[in-house]
Amino acid sequence: MISYLLNKTFYALLTLFGVVTVIFFLFNVLPGDPAQMMLGQNEDSEQLAIVKKKYGFDKPIATQYLYYLNDLSLVSFHSNNEDDYTFLKNDKYSEVSLFTIGNTITVLKLPYLRESFTKQGKKVSSVLRETIPNTFVLAVSAILIALLLGISLGVVSALKKDSFIDKSIQILSTIGMSVPSFFSAILFAWLFGFVLHEYTNLEMTGSLYELDDFGEKVNIKWKNLILPAIVLGIRPLAVVIQLMRNSLLEVFNQDYIRTARAKGLSEFQIIKKHAIKNALNPVVTAISGWFASMLAGAVFVEYIFGWNGLGKEIVNALNTLDLPVIMGSVLIIALLFIIINIFVDIIYTWLDPKVKLE
Repeated sequence: MISYLLNKTFYALLTLFGVVTVIFFLFNVLPGDPAQMMLGQNEDSEQLAIVKKKYGFDKPIATQYLYYLNDLSLVSFHSNNEDDYTFLKNDKYSEVSLFTIGNTITVLKLPYLRESFTKQGKKVSSVLRETIPNTFVLAVSAILIALLLGISLGVVSALKKDSFIDKSIQILSTIGMSVPSFFSAILFAWLFGFVLHEYTNLEMTGSLYELDDFGEKVNIKWKNLILPAIVLGIRPLAVVIQLMRNSLLEVFNQDYIRTARAKGLSEFQIIKKHAIKNALNPVVTAISGWFASMLAGAVFVEYIFGWNGLGKEIVNALNTLDLPVIMGSVLIIALLFIIINIFVDIIYTWLDPKVKLE
């Protein structure tokens, strides 16, 4: 296990390094001056020079890239000179000094994702802390809907193979996979949040936390979670149904299932103790990818329902060319994919003892 985790950590760092390199050069070749974006209409030549010096925009692109790596690194190097970009500022880093050599201080710190261009110097890490929990709640809710309904309907479909029930479930799951999320979001918001609002008491838009009518108290609105969670769970639900059905049909043809039936075990006992666990491997593979994508930001669903999550924040950042927020979001997305893939590998060993972590 330890050797596996060390190996995965090494490749994770290589992957993150590649992601950092790609997004830095990709967003830094875009037209436009970041300093001008930050100042907006209030820019003048003096202020422009100050901002460029403060954020290192006056340096060559290669130097800016090294600055960016230094900001993201857990172990980083900083200058004692107040005029340098790498000067150690308390409001910029949360660090623990390791040692000093000459004019350079080596510190241990959290990754610094820089400041938003459009949120008055607000740190990107603060922006992400405010949005990721909302997206996490939405993604977990959608995945639970997909797993609970998908596994149940997949089992029913496999047991009733080629029957009217099986064909009906297959048609519905095919439709679910085919319909784009943004269309489902618009349809559900209009139908259940507007047309049937009198009966459902659901709103077309709304987030998890909302101010009361007096603007004084923040309340949790769980009902605002219902529609976006269902919409976000439709496509993974359809995938889980198909995979569970097909996988279970393959398991039913295995020798150990025939042996269990020969021993007189009921169909319920066979499914519960032998079939489902062995049929879950492809489901876990698929659902892990969906979950990572949802955490990465259900962009259209969050934006249409007004859910204040990472996806909506990415859309707003793209509209305003808030590059630090976009770059920070992409890095978090990459990290989430890596963590979830490692977690799924560990789950495999529980589902199938023949799988070894190597």
